[in-house]
Amino acid sequence: MKNYTQSDYAINKNAEGIVYRFANQKVVVTLKDYLRENPTKTATDFDALKTLSDEDYYETDRSGYRQTWKNTSFDTLDEDETVIFAVQSAEDEVMEQGEEDEQYAKQQSLAALALTKLTAIQRRRYLLYHVQGKTYREIAELEKAHFTSVEESILAAEKKIKKFLSKQG
Repeated sequence: MKNYTQSDYAINKNAEGIVYRFANQKVVVTLKDYLRENPTKTATDFDALKTLSDEDYYETDRSGYRQTWKNTSFDTLDEDETVIFAVQSAEDEVMEQGEEDEQYAKQQSLAALALTKLTAIQRRRYLLYHVQGKTYREIAELEKAHFTSVEESILAAEKKIKKFLSKQG
């Protein structure tokens, strides 16, 4: 486990200045250094920067913790639990995608064939309802038809499609 007192956040928080840690060195910018380099700035400006620096280190520290707190050793997992960490091979992904594409194409052609079994009015109303998301009332207003006839037409279309698809499967 990481030693908190050695974390970038703790070192910066407990230092009198702003701490910059590099791979090979640590640099501390004190109030005196800051005011010498920035003569138009004040101690209040430095305090605001110090607070911002503390917040940044804190958020970085918390982010790292959130990323790793769930880490666990594979040795502690049983066989059923390791399945969730398995990664599918690229070849399997490509093959699976190809199968999904073929299945999708088959479904598309089957759906198009099912639509040919409907009358022109049923097909139009069915597509308005299911594809464009129109309500029975909107379709009735659009076609200047009675609400009930639109409803019956769509229900009949759905029944025909179900019957057609049940014969196919």
